[in-house]
Amino acid sequence: MSGKEYQRGQMANALFTILLFLVFVLCALFSVLIGGKVYENINARAENTYQKDVALSYIANKVRQGDEAGRVSLTEMSGITVLKLEQEIQDSVYVTLIYYQDGRLWELFTDEESGLGVGDGNEILECSPVSMEMDGRLLHIKTEMEGGDRIWLSLRSGGADDE
Repeated sequence: MSGKEYQRGQMANALFTILLFLVFVLCALFSVLIGGKVYENINARAENTYQKDVALSYIANKVRQGDEAGRVSLTEMSGITVLKLEQEIQDSVYVTLIYYQDGRLWELFTDEESGLGVGDGNEILECSPVSMEMDGRLLHIKTEMEGGDRIWLSLRSGGADDE
C-alpha cells in the first residue's frame, strides 16, 4: 500500500467520523426541539384544564358548603350574573357573592346590609368566562372556552326548613 492510498484511507476515516458526529448532533438537536414543543403543548393543555376545573370545583364546593334550603340564588348586580349564598350568623344575614368579571372569578363575603357590591370582591382566580343559570333547584355552571366544561348542581332537596 502506497503512502497516497494510506492518506486517502485516513482522510476517508476522518471524514466518516466527522459526518457520523454531525448526524449525531443533528439528531440530538431535533430531539431537543421536538421535546420542547411537546412540553409546550402539554403545559398549555394542563393550564386550560386547570382553569376550567378549578373554577367549576371552587364554585361547586362553595355551593355545597352553603346549600341550605332557600339560601342559594342567582341575581344580577351591575349587569353581572351573581351567585348569592346566604347564611345567618348571630341574628345577622351574611352573603357570599361569587361572580365572573374582567377575566377573573371574584368572591365577596359581607353583611347583607353593608352596601358592598361586585366592585368590592376579592379575586379568586384568573380564568376563562364562567356563566351560571338556575333552573328550579338545578344550578348550571359552565366555562365558556373551547372544550369548556359544565356542571349541574342539584340544590338541597330537603332539610330542616323543608320539613
